[in-house]
Amino acid sequence: MLRQPSVIHSDRDILGGTPVFVGTRVPLRNLIDYLEGGYSLDEFIDAFPSVSRQQAVAALEAAHEALVDRARVDR
Repeated sequence: MLRQPSVIHSDRDILGGTPVFVGTRVPLRNLIDYLEGGYSLDEFIDAFPSVSRQQAVAALEAAHEALVDRARVDR
């Protein structure tokens, strides 16, 4: 399976290394906080227009894959 380019990166010169969406200063944590708070993906995108829907979905898919991979290793 081909790996897609990451939509999240960390650079110590951007928010002290907090993981952010590539090309923005929007932390990944903001997306998680919105979803945990009961807000929709559309509401997140409306609040942070520099993050595309494609980026947000790709970040969620990558998080899902990481959790599934970890669950398999922990067996």
